[in-house]
Amino acid sequence: MPQGPTRVRYLVVAAAFLMSALLYLDRFCISIAEVYIQQDLGLTDEQVGWMLSAFFWTYALGQVPAGWLTDRFGSRLMLTVYILAWSLLTGLTGAAGVFGALLLLRFGFGFAQSGAYPTAASIISKWMPLQARGRASGIIAVGGRVGGFLALSATGYVLIWLTPISTPTKLSSSDILDSSRLSIELTERSDPVKAEELVRERCLSAFASTTQERIRNYAESYGDDRASPQPLSPEETASLTEGLNNIIERPGFFTAAELKGVSLEKEASRLLGTTASELTAQQSQRLNRLVLEGLFRKSIKKLYVAGWRPMMFVYGSLGLFVAGLVWWSCRNLPSRHPWCNAEEVALIRGDRSTASAEEKKLGGVPIIELLCSRSMWLCCASQWFTNIGWVFLMTWAPRYFLSVHKVSVEELAVMVAIPPLVGWAGMLSGGGVTDALVNRIGLRWGRGLPMSLSRFVAMAAYLAVWAAPSPWFAVTMFSIVAFSTDFGTPSVWAYMQDAGGRHVGSILGWGNMWGNLGAAVTPPLLIWIVGEAERWDLAFLTCATAFLLSGLAAAGINATIPIVRDDEASCARDEDSSI
Repeated sequence: MPQGPTRVRYLVVAAAFLMSALLYLDRFCISIAEVYIQQDLGLTDEQVGWMLSAFFWTYALGQVPAGWLTDRFGSRLMLTVYILAWSLLTGLTGAAGVFGALLLLRFGFGFAQSGAYPTAASIISKWMPLQARGRASGIIAVGGRVGGFLALSATGYVLIWLTPISTPTKLSSSDILDSSRLSIELTERSDPVKAEELVRERCLSAFASTTQERIRNYAESYGDDRASPQPLSPEETASLTEGLNNIIERPGFFTAAELKGVSLEKEASRLLGTTASELTAQQSQRLNRLVLEGLFRKSIKKLYVAGWRPMMFVYGSLGLFVAGLVWWSCRNLPSRHPWCNAEEVALIRGDRSTASAEEKKLGGVPIIELLCSRSMWLCCASQWFTNIGWVFLMTWAPRYFLSVHKVSVEELAVMVAIPPLVGWAGMLSGGGVTDALVNRIGLRWGRGLPMSLSRFVAMAAYLAVWAAPSPWFAVTMFSIVAFSTDFGTPSVWAYMQDAGGRHVGSILGWGNMWGNLGAAVTPPLLIWIVGEAERWDLAFLTCATAFLLSGLAAAGINATIPIVRDDEASCARDEDSSI
């Protein structure tokens, strides 16, 4: 009785899915933690921009050599090595004490992760039939979105959970991040007067009379010229710190009624709902510290700063499990897997030639063919501009919500996690749609239309969010951007698998390199565009323009033209011409 094909290919794709989830979890957890890292290490905004950018430079430049290493030494070995390397660097990031060390770790982290997706693409090209590559690419890419969702949704809670309850609540002089700003804010008044300004005034009244007089005199001198105030002396900063600590030590100093309308962390809101007499001394001091942080967001170091280092240690340790799973489940070719029978090997190979072509050693990256491929250059340009628009969601959206809408870290976790969650639907549906379109209208437009049209939708969403009336409207528009971007991603991957032949790893690495060079320039570019005036409207216009150019470039990609002439690429071309 004939035996049906085994299903080992699904186990291999599942392992690649988990790898992709860990990839994005470790990559983008720093987007939530960056505020705490900045305060802990005393970084400037420009240094934060370069910290976020550093990863993308080495990630981009490492794509081609990492892809070639996969083509040369096999996906099983190299993917295991890549996972272990970036997980080690994730954990070591939690030990960084200065900006230079942090930057070097981010450079190394980017290079370690650069081989992940080229290797995953190589796995798909060898383990999935041609007609199922779009769906498989979508599933693995969804793993990245799962990891991105967890990075943005869970990291805030993990930071809080890993902040020891014994963390000192009293402030030291080094916990005052900007004593000049804080002094001015203590006396600031607007028309109409805001609720938080009244609470700040009461805080000032609790200071010693001599300290109050110094602060009022200082604010009168520099209140209208924040750009260049005279720094406070160490003695004045010490007096300011002492006044704030007196407030922290006073049980029941703040009431829920007066703080209505003031944006606070959820923990502070929960403690405010408890009668002051029922709070322990430690809980009371923790409440007062969190309220002061909400009143002076850019002037006082956050209590949860203590949680970012152990969070990096925990995330880094997850790589041991995923690396072991990849090594256990994957092989370089289906024919070499002890669990994969001849029927599954034949199913995967389809009409392609025998395994001898697949097992042939490669001489190097097909650089001449890449340079001469018009479609590949258009694909690179499309990925470049797509990443400029997409990276905003994963790196700068948290700062946008904190700065413009002043949400708590727990509200932030929900708001920034929704777009990647919506992106799952785009990724899964995009893979099925591109495969269906290939069967109906051919390879040329079956890959090109999803790539192009999805970018124009993302452009429209960024133009709509320009004047977002509420944070939830912005969340909705960001979700449309995420869905549209992810909808076109399986088509991009499938194009490089269709046209790449046996060089899929290095060719996808080449495309990812250019895409991530676009991502690399985005953080410092947005720092410059947003500037001190916080022109977020200009940031959205920049992202919309990037998606417009991406869509135009994608419209010119032709998947029927192989980049390198070999049996597998010719097979893809011949199948298309027969449709």
